[in-house]
Amino acid sequence: MTTFQTPPKPVQPRLSEVPSPEGRFGAFGGQYVPETLMAALSQLEQVYDSVRHDRAFWDELRGLFATLVGRPTPLYKATRLTAHASEVSRKQGNQGQAATIWLKREDLAHTGAHKINNTLGQGLLTKRMGKKRIIAETGAGQHGVASATAAAHLGLQCDVYMGAEDVRRQRLNVIRMKMLGARVIEVDSGSRTLKDATNEAMRDWMGSVEGTHYIIGSVVGPHPFPMIVRDFQSIIGTEAKAQSLRHIGRLPDAIVACVGGGSNAAGMFYPFVDDAKVQLVGVEAGGRSPQPGQHAATLSHGAPGVLHGSLSYVLQDSNGQTADVHSCSAGLDYPGVGPEHSYWKDAGRVTYTAAGDDQALDAMTLLARTEGIIPALETSHALAESVRLASTMKSDQHVLVCCSGRGDKDVEEATRLLELRSRGS
Repeated sequence: MTTFQTPPKPVQPRLSEVPSPEGRFGAFGGQYVPETLMAALSQLEQVYDSVRHDRAFWDELRGLFATLVGRPTPLYKATRLTAHASEVSRKQGNQGQAATIWLKREDLAHTGAHKINNTLGQGLLTKRMGKKRIIAETGAGQHGVASATAAAHLGLQCDVYMGAEDVRRQRLNVIRMKMLGARVIEVDSGSRTLKDATNEAMRDWMGSVEGTHYIIGSVVGPHPFPMIVRDFQSIIGTEAKAQSLRHIGRLPDAIVACVGGGSNAAGMFYPFVDDAKVQLVGVEAGGRSPQPGQHAATLSHGAPGVLHGSLSYVLQDSNGQTADVHSCSAGLDYPGVGPEHSYWKDAGRVTYTAAGDDQALDAMTLLARTEGIIPALETSHALAESVRLASTMKSDQHVLVCCSGRGDKDVEEATRLLELRSRGS
């Protein structure tokens, strides 16, 4: 008698087991670039594959993290911010208590944001490839400053593309880049913001690829960039996980991070994506309103499309062209998002929401006045959501926020916007 066994159910891959060898995060990712860049991407992939398990490479990078960056960055218990969230809870008729809010202090990393984690890693890759020049795009200026810092430390030439509007509102970081020896190339085309700076950097790379490495600043672009940037930024979540176990005694109940391209969020979320009990929340730029052109909430309002070399969610107009966007935050003012975030959205693993300009400005002022910490406008979007979320939770729960950057660069622009708001302009 022949017996038949029921075939085993296929094992679902863990969410952390991406991308595929072809650079796919589920349906997203890939390489949508001109033929002139394929050799450079192949070289980068081969070099990164060669160092992924190279102890000497990671020892060198960890050494830089410790001595130059100042890692590990601390986990900070925001007691007065938590008290404010409890007050919000009382006003809303809830239990009058809130979850404890903790900050992962990437604002205390050298150069003032998480961006340095990636630029030092890619700077070391540049040297492994024997290249002498790096280029970068920047919106808020933090990636530009971090790229200039890595170049100065490693002895590389550095050119940074930056939209003219961002040059205006991030003047301090322009000065810092120049002081570090970088050339800042102002971009006057299009909306004169991050998308346009990225366009120009891609054009430069196509014409200089033999001696130049393009340090993409977020988890966007063609494979292997989203994977590489995520891996270098995962130091944030890896540290936060160990610190949570030490300070809280367990993993947090929820983690919140802002999302533009999405590198700080990817770095924070990735070590937790297989921990199903930890709620993950990404906060996009809600801008002035949900109307087209008035926000940069790609995952909330976009659709799959190709932008800057990969398939991901993209904000598009009725003709399928990349839409105009707006945010008070130069670092979130981008019409696309990393393909892994698109994968997490469709998988239902991460909840994506949005905070508007006014909410971010209020959160920036709130953290400054409750904790003595001035956050970046990007971070302020995550802070706004963290207070709202904590106010709906129990007092024995914990919310961890990626404090992705400090607000020195934003104080002039934030003051201008707050004054305009107070005058009703």
